[in-house]
Amino acid sequence: MSQPSIQLTDVAVRIPIWSAPANRSLKQAALRFTTGGRLLAGDSGRFEVAALDGVSLDLQPGTRLGLCGHNGAGKTTLLRVLAGILKPTSGTAAIEGDTAVLIKPSMGLSPELTGREFIRLQSLMAGISPKDVEQKIDSIVDFSELGDFIDLPVRTYSAGMQTRLSFSVVTAYPTDIVLLDEGLGTGDESFQKKARDRMDRWLNNAAIIVLASHSDALIRSMCHSAVYLEKGRIVREEIFN
Repeated sequence: MSQPSIQLTDVAVRIPIWSAPANRSLKQAALRFTTGGRLLAGDSGRFEVAALDGVSLDLQPGTRLGLCGHNGAGKTTLLRVLAGILKPTSGTAAIEGDTAVLIKPSMGLSPELTGREFIRLQSLMAGISPKDVEQKIDSIVDFSELGDFIDLPVRTYSAGMQTRLSFSVVTAYPTDIVLLDEGLGTGDESFQKKARDRMDRWLNNAAIIVLASHSDALIRSMCHSAVYLEKGRIVREEIFN
């Protein structure tokens, strides 16, 4: 069985803009406020945003990598490529190993699912066997502290409750690769301590961790190195002592 690894080679992600003002300067001004990607002119007057451009990474077991940059620099787009949520427009992304993703709250599944159904489906989508899911489900429900809400549709949950449920599912299973967005909280204050303890144990067992953050202090406390993104490109790399 191959070891966990991430290899990106000259990866680009371009997002087409299908309907936008014809005035190029207005469009450029708007995009500067909504994304850090570069604006490109395509065929037939169509425009594209280069969300990632020429990104290459080689991450092996033991890697603890930080992704730095301002809003729109490409951090979350890069996390989504690493998670397989986004496919590169060009270049190659080869990811070996089980991957767990904690990106900003979004249930991503039918809001009519109950919390219990969400646990089963999110677990199955992560590649967990039905047998293992059933063995874990009660402990996941207990950890989430959602009480009777667990059998109500997730559309009735607050953002904090949604985050707590997703966190409880994702961190219930060991994984090779962990992808983190610092914007993901762990719910109510009373939930924080046990969430931090569980997160520490979970991260310690991962082979590769990639953390996107605005905080230099957080990156330096959790990572061995960092890449700095600007307009979808890696502009600098740093190894911490």
